[in-house]
Amino acid sequence: MQIIQHKVEANALLLETSTGRIKLEPYSSKNIRIRYTLADEFSAQASLMIVGVPDPQVSFTVEEKESHLLFSTADLTIRIAKKTGAFTYLDASGAVLTKEPDHSGKTLVPVDVMKSVFDESASIEAGQGADGLRVRADNVKKVRDRKAFHTKLAFEWMEGEALYGLGSHEEGVMNLRGTHQYLYQQNMKAVVPVLVSTRGYGIIVDSYAMMTFRDDAFGSYIWTEVDDEMDFYFILGPEMDSIVRGVRQLTGKAPMLPKWSFGYIQSKERYTSQEELVAVVREYRERGLPLDCIVLDWKSWTGELWGQKTLDPERFPDPKGMVEQLHGMNTRLMVSIWPIMNPQSDNNKEMKENGCLLGNQATYDAFQEKGRQLYWKQANEGLFAHGIDAWWCDCTEPFEADWQGAVKPEPEQRMLINTEEAKLYLDPGLINAYSLLHSKGIYEGQRQTTESKRVVNLTRSAYAGQHRYGTITWSGDIAANWETLRRQIPAGLNFCATGAPYWTVDIGAFFVQNKPDLWFWSGDYNEGIQDMGYRELYARWFQYGAFLPMFRSHGTDTPREVWRFGEPGEPVYEAIVKFLRLRYQLLPYIYSVSAQVFQEDYTLMRALSFDFRHDPHTYNIGDQFMFGPAFLVNPVTEPMYYHVGSELLEDVKKTRNVYLPQGNAWYDFWTSHVYEGGQTIEVEAPLDRIPLFVKAGSIVPMSGMIQYAEERTNSNIQLHIYSGQNCTFVYYEDEGDNYNYEQGGFASISMVWEEERRTLILHERVGSYPGMSPNQIFHVTLFGSREGGGLLREAGKETHIHYDGNYTEVQF
Repeated sequence: MQIIQHKVEANALLLETSTGRIKLEPYSSKNIRIRYTLADEFSAQASLMIVGVPDPQVSFTVEEKESHLLFSTADLTIRIAKKTGAFTYLDASGAVLTKEPDHSGKTLVPVDVMKSVFDESASIEAGQGADGLRVRADNVKKVRDRKAFHTKLAFEWMEGEALYGLGSHEEGVMNLRGTHQYLYQQNMKAVVPVLVSTRGYGIIVDSYAMMTFRDDAFGSYIWTEVDDEMDFYFILGPEMDSIVRGVRQLTGKAPMLPKWSFGYIQSKERYTSQEELVAVVREYRERGLPLDCIVLDWKSWTGELWGQKTLDPERFPDPKGMVEQLHGMNTRLMVSIWPIMNPQSDNNKEMKENGCLLGNQATYDAFQEKGRQLYWKQANEGLFAHGIDAWWCDCTEPFEADWQGAVKPEPEQRMLINTEEAKLYLDPGLINAYSLLHSKGIYEGQRQTTESKRVVNLTRSAYAGQHRYGTITWSGDIAANWETLRRQIPAGLNFCATGAPYWTVDIGAFFVQNKPDLWFWSGDYNEGIQDMGYRELYARWFQYGAFLPMFRSHGTDTPREVWRFGEPGEPVYEAIVKFLRLRYQLLPYIYSVSAQVFQEDYTLMRALSFDFRHDPHTYNIGDQFMFGPAFLVNPVTEPMYYHVGSELLEDVKKTRNVYLPQGNAWYDFWTSHVYEGGQTIEVEAPLDRIPLFVKAGSIVPMSGMIQYAEERTNSNIQLHIYSGQNCTFVYYEDEGDNYNYEQGGFASISMVWEEERRTLILHERVGSYPGMSPNQIFHVTLFGSREGGGLLREAGKETHIHYDGNYTEVQF
């Protein structure tokens, strides 16, 4: 590719090359859109993921040199080789961030795009899959629809550079270097086409086709199967939070979730009646166990009318009364809904009458605005009108086809099986976008119906931009074993690195038992909760789950309520309850940080590189993470007490190794002992404890013992100050579950610790909201003291602050 000529336009640089046209358009001084086409004009098709627009105030320069062009903003320069068109990306100091191969990194290969024709020869066949109704079409004709391109964007990544992102994948790889990944939607595969680098940049690929990422013997590149042109964004950080901010500037803000959604959510497969739901919640309350939501999983409809968005009147005779009972116990209700509907159901028939079904005549067409509006109308009339609080949009990759048989297909087979099935019903260039559009319909529908409830949508698939619709993605139908638990941690960290902040898992795994005739039903514990080995695994999974954005238990094969794992006084029960209560103590911290997710584009669940990018020892650590700015979480992912079958383990250490990142001192949360960073230590990890550290220079607001998230604690907020360096924290409050915060209906208090003066400052409260208490009591505990230049453990010094909203200082 040779650069023939270039033209500087008002808001872009246009390159005419020997093989097509390239446009560089700055959206900000750090975000550059790059497009490459072989057509005479660039595509006018609106993006489904990008909602940001170019800043008309951003300026750029183009400088011509003998061998190259320099396209520069205030923060970023792209050097373009005239002979090959290869791009090199540099920061403002001239340091290379990344580059394309010298022979050019952008390739378009023409391809015919086929579409399905559903005529009288096509046949429809319905059946039951592992996760619900499946309806597929056979004898479908294919005809040529248009010409498009395979796109290939190649890089020469730097030695020592780590890459993260691409979504949540079951393999549990942390650093993506030296690996490859197929990007298509699937149970246990939630795709987000965003890469972030420890060298300080990110890439968003604006494509909805099947994609491949490679960094192996076949090359280092991102390939897309069907696109009209190459379209991607280069984002300069350099810090990870800045990259995520750039991603959200382009793909949209993450709205606030309601306060209750950060509490504990009890689910299983499945609660079968109104009576059972209410009874379970009542028992939580009687036992004094915190709870905020219970989940009604599949088959809540009548008989076999799969996907019908109404409740079976025999088992749920009074939906409105049921919800009122649950609300009376300060508990919310989440209900699962499906994009696929039994052809005999009223919902399906209405969709068909309005031309809103895809070719299998069972899955609604989320790409039609009319289809999304009708889907919401049905969900609203059948469920939301009764007062339900949250959606579980299950099976949002509705065309999976390989969850059958005793042998798991090879990765390439799985990719072909599933993408070919999706391409029967969807344009090949859109097969990754179904969940994005489905989520859009739920969010827009609910917000048009009411502003009094924030949208909560737990969904199994994802895509770039989906976070702006109030979604939380979970990792799919995983199986109960220690290896799966280990893999969940890097899967979630890579997902959150893409700018999508809310992710979770089925605590304890969905499949617990083993069914040899089904490859995915591969848990290790056929005795379920009767197996002490499973109880230990569940306790460790629960401890990990207490530090996820959404804290939710779910699964089949065995019950999941807390009391199923023992009685008070028994070790597993006590271990679970300890972390359940700890989660609720941390809710003031968690909710304040969630406000930063919205206001500052922050990330709650953080790969270590987010905070310690300059410490390369952190790059490949996939079993430790930061939870907000303060907590270093180190889940236990090995059995210490029991084999499968309740067989006692012998001579196993009850410890795990923890790397403490450089540049900070660290407090052991349980003992307050202080350690210097930059070392690996062996830490005690008995059943009721995981290694948990707090970064020196942290302010952590905590509550007393509460039973639900919105239980008022204005007089019982504890501030834990972990001294060691200057720090700030913004304490946040609002009404908890409406959108008034978007118009300023919230209050925040900037809290500052000044290390040199040993002084805590509470600045004047900013803002207010209905129901706010003007006065608060903060119980302050200070950890750590300075002696001889070092930070020492010290018994916590305590004081009380009566805060009336005005500037307050307390010196220790």
